[in-house]
Amino acid sequence: MIFDDAKSIVTATGNVEIKYGPRVLIADRISYDQKKDLVSAQGNVTILEPTGERVFGDEVQITGDLKDAVVQNIGIILQDHARIAGTGARMSAARTTELRKATYSPCNLCKDQPDRPPLWQIKAVKVIHDKQEKIVEYRDAWLEMFGYPVFYTPYFRHPDPTVKRKSGMLFPTYGSSSDFGLILETPYFWNISPHEDATITPILMTNEFPVLAVEYRNRLAKGTLDLTGSATKSSNDEFDTTDGELGMRGHIDLEGRFDLDKTWRWGFDVERTTDDTYMRRYGFTAPASLNSQLFAEAFQQRNYLSVSSHTFQGLAADDDSDTTPVVLPLVDFNHFGRRDRFGGRSQFDFNLLALTRANGTDTRRLSIHPRWQRPYVSSFGDVYNLTLGLNAEAYHVNSLARSGNETEFSGFSHRAVPYASLNWRRPLVKRSAAISQTIEPIASVVIRPYGGNSPNIPNEDSTELEFDETNLFSDNRFTGIDRLEGGPRINYGINWSVTGANGGRSTFFLGQSYRLKSDDTFAEGSGLEDNLSDLVSKVEISPGSHFNLLYRTRFSSDNFSPKRNEAAVSAGIPAFRLTGKYVFLERQEGSEFAGREEANLTATSQINRFWRSSLSTVRDMDASEMRSLGLSLTYENECVVFSSNLTRTFFEDRDIKPTDAITFNLTLKTIGEVKTGFVRSGSN
Repeated sequence: MIFDDAKSIVTATGNVEIKYGPRVLIADRISYDQKKDLVSAQGNVTILEPTGERVFGDEVQITGDLKDAVVQNIGIILQDHARIAGTGARMSAARTTELRKATYSPCNLCKDQPDRPPLWQIKAVKVIHDKQEKIVEYRDAWLEMFGYPVFYTPYFRHPDPTVKRKSGMLFPTYGSSSDFGLILETPYFWNISPHEDATITPILMTNEFPVLAVEYRNRLAKGTLDLTGSATKSSNDEFDTTDGELGMRGHIDLEGRFDLDKTWRWGFDVERTTDDTYMRRYGFTAPASLNSQLFAEAFQQRNYLSVSSHTFQGLAADDDSDTTPVVLPLVDFNHFGRRDRFGGRSQFDFNLLALTRANGTDTRRLSIHPRWQRPYVSSFGDVYNLTLGLNAEAYHVNSLARSGNETEFSGFSHRAVPYASLNWRRPLVKRSAAISQTIEPIASVVIRPYGGNSPNIPNEDSTELEFDETNLFSDNRFTGIDRLEGGPRINYGINWSVTGANGGRSTFFLGQSYRLKSDDTFAEGSGLEDNLSDLVSKVEISPGSHFNLLYRTRFSSDNFSPKRNEAAVSAGIPAFRLTGKYVFLERQEGSEFAGREEANLTATSQINRFWRSSLSTVRDMDASEMRSLGLSLTYENECVVFSSNLTRTFFEDRDIKPTDAITFNLTLKTIGEVKTGFVRSGSN
């Protein structure tokens, strides 16, 4: 260090470091003019900002408080490791940095050829980084890809890396469709408050009226509120797609959840659309039906209470709003008791339902289901579970249609059906150095009186039944309250599992049920309509992370013909992985769901560090028709994601036609996303 007392200049050479507050200046040589309060730094100059940014330069003139500076050949590394470089810059009040002839890019340079241009970069005559506003602005800027200019704009801006959310235009989406013509989506993100934001997206189309889509999110101190919706003018086509006199098409999905205290919370869902096909045609997620509800629920120790009301909107072509019910109210209460002096636990379920239709059956139901369970483990390792219970219901119905030649019934009906069940299992374990085997025979006896399903009792919640290994040992295999499985029966099965020392595992289960008398409550094809039920089985083989096979089946006990087959396999390594699923379901008599035989296959490949691809297909085996086909190819590195997708859907429903789509998505990390594509729809 050299002190010039006459000129009041202090000069330091070597690895020099100056600190002023949270800022640090590092250089090979630094001179400080005490009279002018000016610091000159040369050689490997670095300024460390309190926000985590690093500023580099060949030569810097900076004030003593390290806030105002002029930098030659400046380079800045931002918080997210993106870089800005320029021939020179001026820093003002530690707030703004104005760079001349600057370049911005988050892409890493090639190690072997550092002079080669990055994958993409933005060059501009002037770049201004405002730290207080947390904005990076560009004047007279152009985007370069692989060193070639592809886009020019006189003005561009984006938030700096310290910003998580900021209001502004998002990157637009471009596309083309034979139905809609040219498509342009221009989303705007509105950062309303630290806990509240919205995205407003006008969707402009040359062949259709524009669509306005909205997303709103709010995180409150004791709740959440989420809204998605859209609206457009109705199309003039051959389909009845207009609801009401406004001539508008649209949808809304509003969800609210709010905590009142540690015990109570309430909420609501509003799901509606103007017509059945609107959401699917315009690309919004569409379930089979929309459920709107208002509810309150309480959680306290071993008790749960729920009070709710529901309305539904079916989106299938054969759905009839006049026969769709309105549920008001639906009350559920569940109690799970503590262990008593006999070693058992009491449980109690209460249900109250009022269901109304504009055209059809109106149902009011009161149900109670008390039961007592006592588990027991013998000294020989046998595991028992005894259950004593009662199903008691009271109904009042209007216009209940009954089978055969019986007239409609209106009035009261009731039932009280006791039951008892005893479950037994005996796990037998054998261990060796490499594997551990467990063989577990399982059996249960259920005793319940015959009957209990009067024709005067409606069936609202037990119309569909899927018999498999998950409900083989259930006391009542119906899914709801309205139907009971009557008469004594025996259930039995065996479970075998093998576990490897390295974590691999395989399991096998086979089971069946036998009843003394057949029960016509079960529909033909359910697998439970005869004395001896169908056999249910499950096989799962998973020797390691590179292979997993699951097979579930139900087949007839008479001729072993399959009634249900479900197989899922996943095999391979990241370089090539194959996932497939096959489902065969035989249709049950009286079911609203048709039989199904479908196969889907997905192949994925992580080609190398940057490239990955996938191929997926879904085929209706029963109809010998393809349902969908998709192919994608994706490139991703530290600064860009590029994906191309080719899809073909074969589904047709009213104004929804089979569609071919080709899309190209480009995401420039740190600044946004660009999408382009072509979509073709037709009748073939």
